[in-house]
Amino acid sequence: MAEPDVDVSALPQEVREQLAELDLELSEGDITQKGYEKKRAKVLAPYLTQTQNLVPPPAYDEQSPGPSSASASAPEPGPSNSSSSSSRHRHTRRPHRSGGTRDERYRSDIHTEAVQAALAKHKEEKMALPMPTKRRSAYVQSPIDNCTPPDSSSSSDDEAVSSESAEPQHSPDTWINSSLHGSSTSSSASSTLSHGESRPTQPTHPHSQQVPPPPAPAHPPHSHSQPSALAEAFAQTRIDPVGVGPPDMPSQAQARGSRVDLPPNAVVRGMSRGQSRSSMMETADGVPVSSRVSTKIQQLLNTLKRPKRPPLSEFFMDDQEEIVEVPQVDPNTPKPEGRQIIPVKGEPLGVVSNWPPALQAALTRWGATQGKSPALTALDITGKPLYTLTYGKLWSRSVKLAYTLLNKLGTKNEQILKPGDRVALVYPNSDPAMFWVAFYGCLLAEVIPVPIEVPLSRKDAGSSQVGFLLGSCGVGLALTSEICLKGLPKTPTGEILQFKGWPRLKWVVTDSKYLTKPSKDWQPHIPTANTDTAYIEYKASKEGTVMGVAVSKVAMLTHCQALTQACNYCEGETLVNVLDFKKDMGLWHGVLTSVMNRIHTISVPYAVMKACPQSWVQRVHIHKARVALVKCRDLHWAMMAHRDQRDTSLASLRMLIVADGANPWSVSSCDAFLNVFQAHGLKPEVICPCATSPEAMTVAIRRPGVAGAPLPARAILSMTGLSHGVIRVNTEDKNSALTVQDVGHVMPGALMCIVKPDGPPMLCKTDEIGEIVVNSRAGGTMYYGLSGVTKNTFEVIPVNASGTPIGEIPFVRSGLLGFVGPGSLIFVVGKNEGLLMVSGRRHNADDLVATALAVEPVKTVYRGRIAVFSVTVFFDERIVIVAEQRPDASEEDSFQWMSRVLQAIDSIHQVGLYCLALVPANTLPKTPLGGIHISDTKQLFLEGALHPCNILMCPHTCVTNMPKPRQKQPVGVGPASIMVGNLVAGKRIAQAAGRDLGLIEDQDLVRKHQFLADSLQWRAQTDPDHTLYVLLNAKGVAVCTATCVQLHKRAEKIAAALMERSGINIGENVVLLYPPGIDLIAAFYGCLYAGSIPVTVRPPHPQNLSATLPTVRMIIDVSKAACILTTQVLTKILRSKEAAATVNIKTWPIIIDTDDLPRKRPPTIYKPPNAEMIAYMDFSVSTTGMLTGVKISHAAVSALCRSIKLQCELYSSRQIAICLDPYCGLGFVLWCLASVYSGHQSILIPPMELESSLTLWLGTLSQYRIRDTFCSYSVMELCTKGLGGQTDILKARGVNLSCVRSCVVVAEERPRLALTHSFSKLFKDIGLSMRAVSTAFGSRVNLAICLQGTTGPDPSTVYVDMKSLRHDRVRLVERGAPQSLPLMESGTILPGVRVIIVNPETRGPLGDSHLGEIWVNSPHSATGYYTIYGEENLQADHFNTKLSFGDPQTLWARTGYLGFVKRTELTDSSGDRHDALFVVGSLDETLELRGLRYHPIDIETSVSRAHRSIGESAVFTWTNLLVVVAELCGSEQDALDLVPLVTNVVLEEHHLIVGVVVIVDPGVIPINSRGEKQRMHLRDSFLADQLDPIYVAYNM
Repeated sequence: MAEPDVDVSALPQEVREQLAELDLELSEGDITQKGYEKKRAKVLAPYLTQTQNLVPPPAYDEQSPGPSSASASAPEPGPSNSSSSSSRHRHTRRPHRSGGTRDERYRSDIHTEAVQAALAKHKEEKMALPMPTKRRSAYVQSPIDNCTPPDSSSSSDDEAVSSESAEPQHSPDTWINSSLHGSSTSSSASSTLSHGESRPTQPTHPHSQQVPPPPAPAHPPHSHSQPSALAEAFAQTRIDPVGVGPPDMPSQAQARGSRVDLPPNAVVRGMSRGQSRSSMMETADGVPVSSRVSTKIQQLLNTLKRPKRPPLSEFFMDDQEEIVEVPQVDPNTPKPEGRQIIPVKGEPLGVVSNWPPALQAALTRWGATQGKSPALTALDITGKPLYTLTYGKLWSRSVKLAYTLLNKLGTKNEQILKPGDRVALVYPNSDPAMFWVAFYGCLLAEVIPVPIEVPLSRKDAGSSQVGFLLGSCGVGLALTSEICLKGLPKTPTGEILQFKGWPRLKWVVTDSKYLTKPSKDWQPHIPTANTDTAYIEYKASKEGTVMGVAVSKVAMLTHCQALTQACNYCEGETLVNVLDFKKDMGLWHGVLTSVMNRIHTISVPYAVMKACPQSWVQRVHIHKARVALVKCRDLHWAMMAHRDQRDTSLASLRMLIVADGANPWSVSSCDAFLNVFQAHGLKPEVICPCATSPEAMTVAIRRPGVAGAPLPARAILSMTGLSHGVIRVNTEDKNSALTVQDVGHVMPGALMCIVKPDGPPMLCKTDEIGEIVVNSRAGGTMYYGLSGVTKNTFEVIPVNASGTPIGEIPFVRSGLLGFVGPGSLIFVVGKNEGLLMVSGRRHNADDLVATALAVEPVKTVYRGRIAVFSVTVFFDERIVIVAEQRPDASEEDSFQWMSRVLQAIDSIHQVGLYCLALVPANTLPKTPLGGIHISDTKQLFLEGALHPCNILMCPHTCVTNMPKPRQKQPVGVGPASIMVGNLVAGKRIAQAAGRDLGLIEDQDLVRKHQFLADSLQWRAQTDPDHTLYVLLNAKGVAVCTATCVQLHKRAEKIAAALMERSGINIGENVVLLYPPGIDLIAAFYGCLYAGSIPVTVRPPHPQNLSATLPTVRMIIDVSKAACILTTQVLTKILRSKEAAATVNIKTWPIIIDTDDLPRKRPPTIYKPPNAEMIAYMDFSVSTTGMLTGVKISHAAVSALCRSIKLQCELYSSRQIAICLDPYCGLGFVLWCLASVYSGHQSILIPPMELESSLTLWLGTLSQYRIRDTFCSYSVMELCTKGLGGQTDILKARGVNLSCVRSCVVVAEERPRLALTHSFSKLFKDIGLSMRAVSTAFGSRVNLAICLQGTTGPDPSTVYVDMKSLRHDRVRLVERGAPQSLPLMESGTILPGVRVIIVNPETRGPLGDSHLGEIWVNSPHSATGYYTIYGEENLQADHFNTKLSFGDPQTLWARTGYLGFVKRTELTDSSGDRHDALFVVGSLDETLELRGLRYHPIDIETSVSRAHRSIGESAVFTWTNLLVVVAELCGSEQDALDLVPLVTNVVLEEHHLIVGVVVIVDPGVIPINSRGEKQRMHLRDSFLADQLDPIYVAYNM
């Protein structure tokens, strides 16, 4: 890169310092040459501009290269090809036109400027959000069809068609490529630091922050002519010299075996930390420095540290110590100060002599007297007139239809329809004539029409709600046209599909050829308008329910009269209608009032508008129309396309009715339209916004003005005031202002008040926002068929401040929120259904949409496809925004857009967003005219079925009502006084004991049983042929057995081999590396015979050496083994090339292959001098990744075996089945030791055989009629998942488990109640007793503390309150209580064992209502850790520790597990009440968050319930952030759905905010051989970026 000449010495001091820092980074290799040059150029750029004249940036033109032109006019959903040629010419004519970026419809200048200003302010605050990490495959949003540009159908009701949209479309692969490379090609800093600047992690220079920004880049993004302020803001982000690491592409994780016991960098207990991981550089807490993930977490922390919200105010506590912030009223909250409002009256409804007595009468009159007069012109898809229906034809066809409906539908004598029955009208938008005939035909027949949308498929958004409408209105018949009927979805037999939730309908086709001409004497009955229902208009509520608003005949007529008077309609005028004629303004003006006044209506269907957006303007011009009926989107589309209309004139218009004039962006649409079309004769006074609702019908409309009269004023209101429901003119902060236009005056003959939107209908004050209620003859009368809901809406009597009604007359709630301004003008600021109540403040969904759209989103989302709604999470409403993302938007663009929307909404509305999601184009549920179906979208979000392609959650910023963190009390009160306090309060000290080991009857046995080696020799002499062990293979065949004498002889061979080898001394450690089997047992006794100390180690997995061999190596190194005993196969593996790739194979100790040893006897069999000598060592990896070896003495072995013998009543004639790993803990004891001690026969089932033969274990139990069996949770889970549905097959095979008396799960954790319960339930069918399953509990310091034996009461289950548990208290609650947690007793305490519950901090005993650490005293506790340096303090602390008070003599061992003791109602064998021990979880694993103690398993249980696609999950903390890792067992498109659900459930159930959500593949969460999750291993892999996650979301 050519370095421009710059005199460095002339530069400011801070810039010189920055350059020096860059040089240093380069010299130390922290930065590449390329990165160095890039950063250096950036720093110098401002000074180059002053010294050299840079070439001006090229103006954009048609040939501008590559992506810049594509981004400049990112294709909006385009119009169909009919307009493409014209738009292409247009594009060449005006190269400087911005590509639809400044979308005038949604853009209020004020608003956009406010948003820009807010974002600029944020930029100064240097905000850096960590960008989510996404796996490459997840970049491709979903199958290719979602990546193709949305066809015109996605462009919605509110979708703008851009004039530049006819750019040549890209082929699908260009999108996939651009979305693939979007993130990876960007510079490393921008991919992680999304906006503003990263905060340097080490602020080395105080000045480094103030670097002048470089000039805007040569290609300003977004628009051709003026780069938007935001684009500049982003162009100027400075990249800090802090290394952020490569762009965010997770690396491929290393292959991992199904069971790993240890992370390669595990910590060895008793070994100093520095030594164990000396090879790695570390940052805090032993995490590799290179970790990119931790950089992001650091960023997240920096962002979260910023003071975001006011500090939390006071809290209250309720009886359960549950604390949620009580929202304190802010003293500065604006309050309404005006007087009480006085109802506003409209002008009286004039009586005109020739007004008809009923609407049908008007039709009769025009049909007879003005038959040739045009009533309706319909257009074809290109916007050309298709046909015109005259008043004569309308009349004759309607009469025919009325006659047919009443007389010709059934057989001769039965009449199917009677006057007053309801019929559905199902006509497409493009066929107004058929609809008019059907509607008036129904009126003439006096049946009630219910117009609905044409159903397109079984899965239409909201289709079941339409079914609810039809049901509540009792509709059994549907009228439709022949063409429409053909297009309806059919079953294979040609029947019309039964739509979801719909009643059975009879379909009637109303085309003329199927109608019967009435006989001469038949005339329709036209009574004077009365209160009977005339028609029913559908209305969808906020929750998505569709209800029918019934309009009476008199209301219909009065409404037409009021509109005629207000709009000054004259007979014979022409009206252009672009609205939906089935409901609302389109029906009231375009179908009803127009017929009353003999107006000629030109109906412009939605499809025409999409194909040819200027068609309605052309129609006004061609027909010299006096009135046009439009929405903001139509103004916008006409503007975008207006350059093709050189010669149109809108001078004929006297009224341009804007139907959604009450929307926040209508002001700017009207202004912009006027700007463009004033030159075409449009007069300012003809624009007439109005406000309507289905219930109150037209609420207010601006009367057409006269030329020269002053235009109505605008209100510029303060957003903050609005959110508190008061009207304040905005003065101080122009950023958060809302500009609203009036919607004119109240309708003629109506009375209006403003009442409070919630609670009793109390009149508002004059400066208060409330719901508009109207009393008028021209309004809806009820929700048809729903009398309950009707009362609250249609029969409201407002009350004054004292609660007394202001009169007798009922008002109708309009659902509109607003106020009455000066001169009785009505202003509307929002709708009830768009109201989001967050922390007591009101926000309007439309306002939020407007703000989101003001963040120039042109490259990222579709304008009309944004949904805003709120969900209730943790006692408050939370705002969610969902938008459809363009297929060509890069990952980076989307993330930047999202983060900017967050800031804009935060600045302008002062409210935090909970979640922002982008979904692939065309995937949100649509309303019939292409808008978004909000309630369905919300439902999908809550069910986890939205399938977003990008998501940003911000719980940290918007959840402000969290409980106060608990302050730990200083231990001023000593343990002694606590204990006395407990006793005074009548609480017992929490302790329990097993029964006595008792005296041994026969002194002779004591001698023989003092050492296990002696027991084996004694059995080999006294009962040589008694079979001790039977080993089964996967087929259930006994492949190997061992009698007492065989085992003794094999042990002798091994002892002889050990003694022969020089260099293996008595007392040295020998590693036994064997698969589960009898060789292992023989080698163990061989070591005892030779005087060596055996250490059993799980052999490495041959398919996964890289993950499993380091653990083996580590145990061999830590135990300083002198020799390895193993099989021939394993010897080869240890010396193989593959092994050499993972560990140093040259330094193995002596390896002895024991497969073919010569038959030799050892010269002597070693006898230890005393029973305190070490018998063997037990090495195991704890769930926290700690490798611990404990020393077990001969005395402990004997005591343990004796204790188990007593508890399980084991003797020579018994058989037990063991399906456990034989390498450590109780599994090893049962596999290798217990049979030799007690003489019972053990049937050995290696758990790995179950993977190939699931029925092996249960089949064996049934075949051998086993009474007692031991297994692990992994085995139980395999059987539950794999055999749960096959109990019938097992039964047919004759498997019967009624023989099983006890099935004990051996574990070192809290009993998994759900698993044991489902296991018992599933296999009850094949005879398993519900009482059989129980658990054992052991720990490192004592391998077996509890074991449910054959005696003793059944294990009990209690329900404890989770909230109390977090405070270390135990409060029992009823089953099913909220926040209750079921816990099962961990088995009966073994004979000779005593336990006590102790406060881990003070070491004082606790009462039984407290959770504390379980301490144990027993003759079979381990002697201590096997350490290299003999760290005596740890030894003493864990194995020989004393209580600080109470019983200071006894020596206890600390288990490291938290639990409690409860006295139950059951009695034990001695007749006393039984004390049950409940294990809650490991102390090392607990998470201390917000001053409370959480157990990971509880959070994981909630997470796993959150979504059907979550398999296993694990949680851990990193720098006080809670990280949740969830395995996705569904398809990858569900991955992002899990993020909000996981966040919600943890917040709701545990009152914690999740910091990071990581979605991974099944099997990534490491599980050890006991089936326990290794969360610390997982944490290390996550931080070292080795998980290859599908998605990582950093919650803000």
